[in-house]
Amino acid sequence: MHDHRKLGRELDLFDSDPLMGAGLPYWLPDGAVVRHTLEEFVRDLERRAGYRHVYSPVLGKRELFELSGHWSHYSEDMFPPMDLGGEQVVLRPSLCPHHAVIFRSRPHSYRDLPLRMAELGGMYRAELSGVLGGLSRVRAIQLNDAHVFCTPDQVADEARAALELVRRAHRVLGIEPVRYRLSLPGAGGKYVADPELWRRAEAVLREVLSDVDFEAVEGEAAFYGPKIDVQIADRAGRESTLSTVQVDFHQPRQFDLSYIGPDGAKHRPVMVHRSIIGSLERVVAHLIEVHGGAFPAWLAPTQVVVLPVSEAELPCAREFAESVDLRVEVAGPERGSLGARVRAARLVPFQVVIGAREAAAGLASVRLREGGKWEPAPVAEVVARISAAARPGAGGRR
Repeated sequence: MHDHRKLGRELDLFDSDPLMGAGLPYWLPDGAVVRHTLEEFVRDLERRAGYRHVYSPVLGKRELFELSGHWSHYSEDMFPPMDLGGEQVVLRPSLCPHHAVIFRSRPHSYRDLPLRMAELGGMYRAELSGVLGGLSRVRAIQLNDAHVFCTPDQVADEARAALELVRRAHRVLGIEPVRYRLSLPGAGGKYVADPELWRRAEAVLREVLSDVDFEAVEGEAAFYGPKIDVQIADRAGRESTLSTVQVDFHQPRQFDLSYIGPDGAKHRPVMVHRSIIGSLERVVAHLIEVHGGAFPAWLAPTQVVVLPVSEAELPCAREFAESVDLRVEVAGPERGSLGARVRAARLVPFQVVIGAREAAAGLASVRLREGGKWEPAPVAEVVARISAAARPGAGGRR
């Protein structure tokens, strides 16, 4: 496994600058492609699973976080309030208070539930300088987050479905968790004081984990409820949480959320918090290390490089590039010998070579990143084959 901080900079994926500040990396063009592709992948996965996407602001009034409980239980991890027009506003440390307010803004019937609300949104945490590192621990976080508002009878099924969605995404991404953790409250006052709330939420998550090997750990819960943490490890064996599923009875009560039941009366929904791939920063850090920069074909910054052997084949190479609806680059002879260009494109999944014979016959041959090659074939056939192999989940690490 590689060190993502070193490799990410060598491959021009991301970097940082003291003038921007510690824990605030910026994404370079190739890194931005990886990030954008992940965003589209997870949005599509969520959409197919019945989630609706929203946008909410990264700021909120201090009162919002006092109501949610973040201010009393989590303020040491938040940035200080900013005075604005006689009010105090705060950079949010999580998205759930905003989503609770969005749910509250419209009336809901039991027929509307479960309501699955998702967002790829920014949040900010005042991490200490000593724990910051590359993309894996940052202060400005882009989180793949969602909240399912459901009836008490639906909560176990929704939490179970969320965990299965996590597993499905991990399989496509080539992520292998090191363990599943049931994170429970510990001693001290950083947790909501409501034993019955904790008992009910823990019972749901234990039911969800009934067919999964897991370890229960005290002191790792969210302040408002227990959670399933899907743990990964970096090259040094350091664990961190990537994906989560949480059951929350607290915030629906704090925000006085309700829906109209079949009896015509108001009832309290339950919130299931879940993140399929966690923060984009942390998941990209992990993927860099897992794949050594040789991302799966669907995720690679450049998916296809076209290599004309000489200047004479350059028009054919450009024509091929225009026919492929993928991220493609033409590397002509002005960049050096064919061998040098092949070595420079070693992390590109598909290298399409067009020589005089291929150009004359309307063919193309393909070198694969892992070694091996496809025999020369008509351009349309090659394009179709590459396009199929570059879909998410096709061919593993190709």
